[in-house]
Amino acid sequence: MDIVLKYFGDFSPVQLEQLKALDAVYREWNEKINVISRKDIDALYEKHVLHSLSIAAVANFPTGMKVLDLGTGGGFPGIPLAIFFPDVHFHLADSIGKKIKVVEAVVEALQLKNVTFQHTRAEEIKNRKFDVVVSRAVAPLADLMRWSKPVLKKAPQDNDGVPSGLICLKGGDLAQEISESGYRPKKVDIYRLFPEESFKDKYILSVK
Repeated sequence: MDIVLKYFGDFSPVQLEQLKALDAVYREWNEKINVISRKDIDALYEKHVLHSLSIAAVANFPTGMKVLDLGTGGGFPGIPLAIFFPDVHFHLADSIGKKIKVVEAVVEALQLKNVTFQHTRAEEIKNRKFDVVVSRAVAPLADLMRWSKPVLKKAPQDNDGVPSGLICLKGGDLAQEISESGYRPKKVDIYRLFPEESFKDKYILSVK
């Protein structure tokens, strides 16, 4: 957990307890349902928690905002972000039921009051709108935008500084993927935020 505290210092006692609890809960559930690779579980706080929180380093979600975590897997980036932003509502969705089972267990263990979850495909989410969609290496940018558009609220014109649209975590050479998407996302190099070896060639892309 020290790696998280190296870059973020302003946690309440409740947030610190929740962050600390992540390790044991994920280890326990990873034995039953493998949602994190065996070699990564020992680097949970760097490769999963801090990686997820890179979004918090570039975007400040205001109180009351509604965020959809699309293809959340075992709860990333949604759960670390929900700990970081306790006054923001996060809805975690994944098409694989056993992954949502892990999310449910983590939410219950941490007593996260600002998280809901759903076993569903992105295109099946109906009658709900979100201010922001977050995602982590789930699909190409073009697909992420196609799935996100129907569930995103229309952002007001004067929302300078307030995040809107899609914010996703990606890795590798993204030139072709961005070009094929037809979008011009803002790209942030995570290694410049957190100069750790594991964040080389890792990026945050945001499309308003």
